[in-house]
Amino acid sequence: MYKSFQTHLSEQLSEIRNNGLYKNERIITSPQNAVIRVAGGKEVINFCANNYLGLSNHPALKKAATQILDERGYGMSSVRFICGTQDLHKTLEKTISDYFGTEDTILYAACFDANGGVFEPLLSEEDAIISDALNHASIIDGVRLCKAQRYRYANADMEDLEEQLKKAQAQRFRLIVTDGVFSMDGNVAPLDKIHALAEKYNAMILVDESHSAGVVGKTGGGVTEIYDLRGEIEIITGTLGKAFGGAIGGFTTGRKEIIDLLRQRSRPYLFSNSIPPMVAAAGIKAFEILKEDNSLQDKLHSNTDYFISQMKAAGFDIKPTQSAICAVMLYDAKLSQDVAARLSDEGIYVTGFYYPVVPKGQARIRVQLSAAHQTAHLDKCIEAFIKVGKEFGVI
Repeated sequence: MYKSFQTHLSEQLSEIRNNGLYKNERIITSPQNAVIRVAGGKEVINFCANNYLGLSNHPALKKAATQILDERGYGMSSVRFICGTQDLHKTLEKTISDYFGTEDTILYAACFDANGGVFEPLLSEEDAIISDALNHASIIDGVRLCKAQRYRYANADMEDLEEQLKKAQAQRFRLIVTDGVFSMDGNVAPLDKIHALAEKYNAMILVDESHSAGVVGKTGGGVTEIYDLRGEIEIITGTLGKAFGGAIGGFTTGRKEIIDLLRQRSRPYLFSNSIPPMVAAAGIKAFEILKEDNSLQDKLHSNTDYFISQMKAAGFDIKPTQSAICAVMLYDAKLSQDVAARLSDEGIYVTGFYYPVVPKGQARIRVQLSAAHQTAHLDKCIEAFIKVGKEFGVI
């Protein structure tokens, strides 16, 4: 059987390559930082990591993880309800709840698991999920696992959301689901308007804050901070793998009864190992750092404003953004790869995004800013984009 299946797979892979859509992994041989070393020893400035606050290689997080590694060991070798819960897990859950102003929190191995495990335990075929069209793949997969009726509205389109909510009045419970920041465009969900419609049509809200928590809002509190809705949203999912240290670990935080039921029925929680103690300890330290002062968010916001203004002035087509994501639109898949490769020659580490990660004809280079970037890093990136952009006739 496998020989025929092998031929089938090879044909699919050849088609992906021929269409210019094959994804190659590039090797890093240094810690994650503003400047990284890649295979072959070359140093490049990294503009494609989710290391928004520069915490991925922060000395305090490494110290916290190392200390707990010595004290508590490497792994838990168990799921939470059997013998996989340490006091560190409970402390981190409380710390996350305090950060978002919520009642309780449950940890997962990743936010993909959090989104995969949140819908099925809570909703049934009697209920409705109303989901933004540009929601993350993990939300889409999680919704697929649930028997609730599915409605979809155009990205951040409140007229369409209202229409879907009207249709969903036939169901028992309604849950509106949205990313806080949409990872490919960088736009922020209009949570104030979503909340108003939820009140009007008797619905609940789930917000995935993976690309927004620690990033947007004056203190990095995410979209609930921007719209003064801290503690008002029923469910928030997020990750420790981006702004909060860049390792692994996800979470769902929100109303107490929701979290309690997820502990009883959420399959990724019940059947996956607990996150390692050192990850929990580093996560706690990350939130402690952010509680002490706002300097990292201030630096990130300053870097983002400067970079985007300079790129627009240079003539690049930039998607409207309110986050640390800057989508430089190129529209052609092959062009996005060729430009990214030339930028690498110039010492700028970026990635071209194209179908199926973004819609056909919407290829781009997503530049992600970090508090770890210095002005000299930003200027070198801008200069390289201008040089390469002119070479390819982009500007």
